[in-house]
Amino acid sequence: MREARQASSPWAAESGGVALYVRLTPKGGRDALDGVETLADGRSVLKARVRAAPENGRANEALIALIASALRVPKSAVAIRAGATSRVKTVFVAGAPALFLDALAKLAPTHG
Repeated sequence: MREARQASSPWAAESGGVALYVRLTPKGGRDALDGVETLADGRSVLKARVRAAPENGRANEALIALIASALRVPKSAVAIRAGATSRVKTVFVAGAPALFLDALAKLAPTHG
């Protein structure tokens, strides 16, 4: 198993960064992180919405910019690892995991 992840957390520390599990709503009216949601299969995801439409990768680019801004990292440190054409994505943020975990806990507290 490549990564250890608690079922109640939408992110996991990994070597060299943090993996985020995100449910993206394109054309959501605004760019924002809207807390944590539990999917029907029990997985927790970070809810994100962006104004951009899901055309030509625009929504994914907006998601990368949103996460980079929220975690105060350059956009080049954020990459979509899986789910580029899906609403549920795995996003990897390169850097010191401890810094991100603290910032994520403040941005989107888990209720568990």
